[in-house]
Amino acid sequence: MSFPNYQSDYMSEQDYLEREKISETKHEYFDGEIFAMAGASRSHQRIISNLVIDIGTHLKNTPCEVFSSDMKVRADKGKKYFYPDVIVSCTKGDGNSHFEESPRIIVEVLSSSTRKFDQTSKRLVYQNITTLEEYVLIEQDRVEIQVFRRADNWQSSYYYIDDEITFTSIGLTLPVLEIYQRVENDDMRAFNQTQENPQ
Repeated sequence: MSFPNYQSDYMSEQDYLEREKISETKHEYFDGEIFAMAGASRSHQRIISNLVIDIGTHLKNTPCEVFSSDMKVRADKGKKYFYPDVIVSCTKGDGNSHFEESPRIIVEVLSSSTRKFDQTSKRLVYQNITTLEEYVLIEQDRVEIQVFRRADNWQSSYYYIDDEITFTSIGLTLPVLEIYQRVENDDMRAFNQTQENPQ
């Protein structure tokens, strides 16, 4: 398995968790190996912010809550820890935990360095989390969202610039354009130009 910025020295789960509490750099953990998380682009951060605001508003006064990319997900009985870009959880935690074990939705914003891993190995790990109902992959360099749903036997659905997307597990429907608000890529520039200069 190939990871960006990985360190090959084996580390136990407990050592990883203790080290991560004091580390200035976030690391993901995969079967005893760790790899550093790279910084995110402005577009990447805007997508996360848009989702956290919209989902958080929708979930107000419900048992569910949304977390952004500083919250880890524990998977495969502690053999793997990841930092998804967005998590929705509807299980009350103990208030002190640094990780989530029962996500309902996981969102990853794709980059060139993580795309293959997010689409393959990480997706398979996530789909084995029994509480997970939706896994969402969002392109930042073009307007395209891919959603895998447990209810559809993890078959994927695609959403584009003129579509609405429904997160069925929390009953929230959003225009794709709202998720990409202020994001700068070729698709959004072309769309904004048509809005400014309608035919």
